Amino acid sequence: GGEDSAIILRGGSQAETNSVITRDQVPLISALAGIAKGAEGRPVSSPELSQVVNLPTKADGTDANVQFRGVNPAAWELRPQLKLVEGRRFGAGMREIIVGHGAQRQFVGLEVGKQLKLANQAWTIVGVFESGDSHESELWADADVLGPAYQRQAFQSVTVKLAGKDGFKQLKAALAADPRLKLDVSTTRDYYAKQSEGLTKVIKALGVVIGAIMAIGAVFGALNSMYAAVAGRAREIATMRALGFRGLPVVVAVMLETMLLALLGGLLGAGIAWLVFNGYTVSTLGNNFSQVVFQFKVSPALLWSGLKWALGIGLIAVAAAISAQRSGVPPTISSGSARFRPTCSGR
Repeated sequence: GGEDSAIILRGGSQAETNSVITRDQVPLISALAGIAKGAEGRPVSSPELSQVVNLPTKADGTDANVQFRGVNPAAWELRPQLKLVEGRRFGAGMREIIVGHGAQRQFVGLEVGKQLKLANQAWTIVGVFESGDSHESELWADADVLGPAYQRQAFQSVTVKLAGKDGFKQLKAALAADPRLKLDVSTTRDYYAKQSEGLTKVIKALGVVIGAIMAIGAVFGALNSMYAAVAGRAREIATMRALGFRGLPVVVAVMLETMLLALLGGLLGAGIAWLVFNGYTVSTLGNNFSQVVFQFKVSPALLWSGLKWALGIGLIAVAAAISAQRSGVPPTISSGSARFRPTCSGR
């Protein structure tokens, strides 16, 4: 969503599935202040239907809910981020469908040219689109064809383009002033943020818990590794001290080695994360009782954040180097030279 468009629902509705906007309300909405005009001087508004249908998933073949959206021609102007990547748009008055790329990756039989049997009618898939948002989880068709197919006499939402910075305030005030329109309005950004709020909290909570457990394990792993490495090189460190190296250079040397290992481990982990999870697509049930497809993106900023965490965890292991510096002082140093005391047994 964005701040330059708004979605209108029935008063008190939390989602499109439980909203109803009658056809006689659509012209009244289009005439309200705050709605931008298109190239032909008409208000840019799209009354839309939202129908939930069942399709088999590619993961296990079980049926899952998919949102089937009916739109009018203004929907393309309202959503400029939507781009066709294969095929063409559906024809007006035709039983044709375009499918989101995310839905195509998750469900069976959504390739261009294939037919779906929905509402006891055959629908032909003619295109695939990408939008970078939740619409990629949907199927789109002409609202004037979808409505009669499912015997829907009303719409469920009206999406409009706002006129300038004050467009939303003007539209909200105009809706409140018209007693015939008991409707609620919100920007599409706010609407979709609320729709994904529960899912976002779950994902963040799981991420924090799992990340914290892994970080704690990594800290203990780094400490154990460095203590073991230092213990195995105690004689080497003592020899360096005997040759005249001061404590600080020894600590710095071990610290640099630790940070180098942490950097290499962080780079390896970042590479694996990028290869495995970047572009990985999954789906879950959304607020509209339909599957919402979302994609993991391992961005450069996220990789840099992971490297900083790896270096921070490695820095904690410097405690091992300090301990090694304290325990590595040879007892036979005197006046900058080493004295060796032979030992004997027997006599």
